Amino acid sequence: MAFFFRVATLDDVPALVALEQQCFRSDRLSPRSLRWMISRANGQLWLVQQHGQLLGYGLVLFRRGTRLARLYSIAIAEHARGMGLGHLLLEHIEACALANNCAYLRLQVRTDNPGALALYERNGYQRFAWVDDYYEDHTAALCLEKPLAPASAVASSSRTSGNTRLPKYSTSS
Repeated sequence: MAFFFRVATLDDVPALVALEQQCFRSDRLSPRSLRWMISRANGQLWLVQQHGQLLGYGLVLFRRGTRLARLYSIAIAEHARGMGLGHLLLEHIEACALANNCAYLRLQVRTDNPGALALYERNGYQRFAWVDDYYEDHTAALCLEKPLAPASAVASSSRTSGNTRLPKYSTSS
């Protein structure tokens, strides 16, 4: 099966809204938020398609002044689950973060989403915080992080460039 990855455009907003409706009960990205993420955010919204059909997306944001990226959202269409797209999107987002000089990728995941948590942990993400009442419906979130480069490369980079600043975790980032 051949999958096609590309950066979203404003023309993709209706399909993205439909995918949000299908995948999430709450905390959905609105059409306005999606338009902002596509046109103005310091990040990238990547689509995965097959035969022109949207199968999923991953949204990564970059934090200015740090080498930290945040996986803001990832969604896979119901009919496309079990095809390994979550793993492929994660790999793609990680490569995108590395290309933007990020050393770490962080994310939040609902505590009642064991499938997503297993995906992240299988791919090397480690838990580092728990945030009560994080989501709109008051569900808690687990915070995970993955170094994107070997620890020696991250340490070397911070010594030579002074650029490896990681902000203290906060729910407002």
